[in-house]
Amino acid sequence: MKKIIIVLMIFSIMLPALSQKKNAEITKKELKEYVSFLASDSLKGRKPGTPEGVLAAEYIGDYLKSIGYKSFGKSYYQYFDVVTEVVAGKDNYLKVGDYSAVEGKDYTPLNYSTDAKVDAEVVFAGFGFDINEDSLKWNDYANIDVKGKWVLVLRADPELDNPDSKFIPYVNERLKVLTAKEKGASGIIFVTGVEFDKRDKLIKLAADQTESNLGISALHVKRTVANKILATSGKTIEELETFLNENKKPASFNCKSEVSALSQVVFKKVKTQNVVAYIKGSDKKLRNEYIVIGGHYDHLGFGGPNSSSRMPDSIAIHYGADDNASGIASVMEIAEKLAKNKKKLKRSVIVMAFGAEEIGLLGSKFFTSNPKVDLKDVKAMINIDMVGRLKESKELSIGGVGTSVEGEKLLKSLLGKKDLVLSLSPDGFGPSDHASFYIEDIPVFFFSTGAHDDYHTPLDVVEMVNFDGLELLSDYAYDVAFEVINLDKSLSFKEAGSKGKVKPSRGSKVTLGIMPNFGKSDNKGLRVDAVTPERPAYNAGIKKGDVITAIEGGEIHNIYEYMARMGKLKRGQTITVDIMRDGVKMVILVQLED
Repeated sequence: MKKIIIVLMIFSIMLPALSQKKNAEITKKELKEYVSFLASDSLKGRKPGTPEGVLAAEYIGDYLKSIGYKSFGKSYYQYFDVVTEVVAGKDNYLKVGDYSAVEGKDYTPLNYSTDAKVDAEVVFAGFGFDINEDSLKWNDYANIDVKGKWVLVLRADPELDNPDSKFIPYVNERLKVLTAKEKGASGIIFVTGVEFDKRDKLIKLAADQTESNLGISALHVKRTVANKILATSGKTIEELETFLNENKKPASFNCKSEVSALSQVVFKKVKTQNVVAYIKGSDKKLRNEYIVIGGHYDHLGFGGPNSSSRMPDSIAIHYGADDNASGIASVMEIAEKLAKNKKKLKRSVIVMAFGAEEIGLLGSKFFTSNPKVDLKDVKAMINIDMVGRLKESKELSIGGVGTSVEGEKLLKSLLGKKDLVLSLSPDGFGPSDHASFYIEDIPVFFFSTGAHDDYHTPLDVVEMVNFDGLELLSDYAYDVAFEVINLDKSLSFKEAGSKGKVKPSRGSKVTLGIMPNFGKSDNKGLRVDAVTPERPAYNAGIKKGDVITAIEGGEIHNIYEYMARMGKLKRGQTITVDIMRDGVKMVILVQLED
């Protein structure tokens, strides 16, 4: 803690003086000042939970305070925890007889493994299938007893080269864990066949915000370890994979060996923050309504594996000048111009800089789950994300246009003679923070100049930002914000989600057409955060806020089990979905898409 305080004190000395402007205009000079600081070497990529991430938040918070914005309560910051890393616990071990495997080299626990100690016999269960369809029957558990035992299972399926394989819905590893659990197994050990991966690389633990598990121990071992488990049987993984692939039928048996293992997975967390500030509107009636204007300020730090860097082997500062220092600079300039025109604002304005967007929209999700005002009073949200690369075509993308009845007409009417070409998209869902507000039935606008080759790489630097374009579109975004703030009647929300059918692929087959909650689970079911119009769940009457507790009688405790259950369904099938709605249990029939 002392180190963090010292670092912040040193950095605070380096902070550029916030411009004391003589007018309220949005200028290229100030936009460049803000982007240059946020995307500087000293902020090291603004990774959530780092001193530099804190410094970025404080820079924005101090700015908003200096231009007259107030805090909700005593602080301009809304703190929350995020998982930044999942690691194997120090107590992990795996023994086969006298042989002790080395965690991280010979084996690894998996993200969704429960913390448990299991000493038991091992049964080889092929690919871990239990398939009973008219066109495909394969049950690796038919003639074996796995209750209280480990099951050793091959990853993937016997038709790796067939993109239309009927095994596709059953290859998901979480589904295989769930199947083993339902058969009574105490743990599952995955091994990779030669045809699937000659290198035999271990599955890497990755940051996971759900902090959920599937209820039994789940490990991944190298083929050398699996062959030690199989030694008494006289068989090898290589031989068994070849047999299963060629004969297309189960070959399960008791390995006549025991494995003693303790699985332990640790979710490492850091504290990060949203920046939240507001100014009150002047209209006595409308001032109790709010318009949110924001963007995310975090980025990828130094990148690296599992960071979503597009250059994962390059450990270097990912500056994020466009993503999203450009958006925050625009928000800061718009915020000041609004503050200077405060007396002309009918509604109140909340300005936000979201944390942990790059990890999964976590900051905006946290705010909508823990709002500072009643979300019913939030009448629109304007999200500004990656607006620093306006091209020669002058094309400005605006998403969420269809989430309000008046949206498209309003945007076009304000364009005037501005040298911009609008590319409008109706969808409220999208890969940025506006999606968290759309889920709550709030009209949204998502401003962006789009992705580019430098996206999520160390090459997203200040020198590549088009500041003339950033000034131009920020002026336009201000006009849109000002108009929405001062409408006599607030925007009328309407649903605008994708209506396209999902093509089946390896690991996925059908969908309900919902946005499930990907946050931390209490293991009591899966909350539905949004329902896409004209998709199966919508047509069946499932609503936002429902909690799915079972599919086809199989219990659902978290996102893992939901994904596994869905992976087992067939297109065109009619299924039962158990839900809890306002404390009342309901069973709903859902017709899946053909």
